[in-house]
Amino acid sequence: MTNITLKDEKTALLIMDYQNDILANLGERKAPLLDRATGVLQAAREAHLPIIHVVVRFREGYPEASPRNRGFSAIRQTGRLLEGTPGAEIHERVAPLSGESVVTKRRVGAFSTTDLEVILRSLGVTRLILLGVATSGVVLSTVRWAADMDYELVVVEDCCADGDEEVHRVLTQKVFPRQASVISSQEVLAAL
Repeated sequence: MTNITLKDEKTALLIMDYQNDILANLGERKAPLLDRATGVLQAAREAHLPIIHVVVRFREGYPEASPRNRGFSAIRQTGRLLEGTPGAEIHERVAPLSGESVVTKRRVGAFSTTDLEVILRSLGVTRLILLGVATSGVVLSTVRWAADMDYELVVVEDCCADGDEEVHRVLTQKVFPRQASVISSQEVLAAL
């Protein structure tokens, strides 16, 4: 990491899709991921950064899940991520505190179908620290959208995870560095 400032009024932390149903898919990788994310989240809180939790949830009957959408159709069939169910809740270790925003999306990326941009604009945020599951889902979609909106981006590589570890590696080592600084949780802690 070279000369990245993270502790200022222009920086916000987005912790995306750290929900019970999603984290359950990570198996033995879940606990260490939560350990690192909890550390980064605590450091961001101590630095008084805005914390925004982003979740994907569907209404009863899944009206947002088109049969043409492969991913959401599969979720619909399993009954996962339904509003009001324990599986759709944010994991207790990274749950929001009073005053932290929760943004609900009906699509993959954090900006699509949400008021995230309104919140960021009202806070004067120009830099985003991103943590999320899955790397090939919410993180990729959010990096692309946010880069097009001229945000400075920091992806915390070891606080992101994907079902396919090779996809995670390619995205964090080859794709994201074109639009974001990709750093470790330890580097974030040092910068905060």
